[in-house]
Amino acid sequence: QVQLVESGGGLVQAGGSLRLSCAASGLTFSIYAMGWFRQAPGKEREFVAGISWGGSKTYYAESVKGRFTISRHNAKNTVYLQMNSLKPEDTAVYYCARDRSRYNISPSAASFESDYWGRGTQVTVSS
Repeated sequence: QVQLVESGGGLVQAGGSLRLSCAASGLTFSIYAMGWFRQAPGKEREFVAGISWGGSKTYYAESVKGRFTISRHNAKNTVYLQMNSLKPEDTAVYYCARDRSRYNISPSAASFESDYWGRGTQVTVSS
C-alpha cells in the first residue's frame, strides 16, 4: 500500500518556524524526485519546493526562497521542509508528492509531475 504521510504542521506566530516531514512507504523512494506543494483556502494548489532524487538539486517558489529549505534522507524514505520566517500568507495545507519520472534531476515547478500524493498537514501562521 502506497503511503505518503505528512507531519509537523500546526499553529505558529508570524516569524516562527516549523519543520514538516513526509514519510514514504510502499513505493520506491530513493530514485525519484520529491516535492512539497500547498493549497490555501480558495486557491489552487501550488508548487513550493522540489528536490532531485539524490538531493543535490533543489528548486523553490519565489515566494519561499530564502525562507524554506527542502531536504531528504533516502535511507529513511523521508523528505523534509524546514520553514523559517513564516508569514500569514504561508497558511495552507501542505502536501508532499513523488515525481513520476525516475532520476529527475530538475524537479522545478515547470517539470514536476506527481504520481503520488500525501493527505496533507495544516500550517496556520497567525499575525
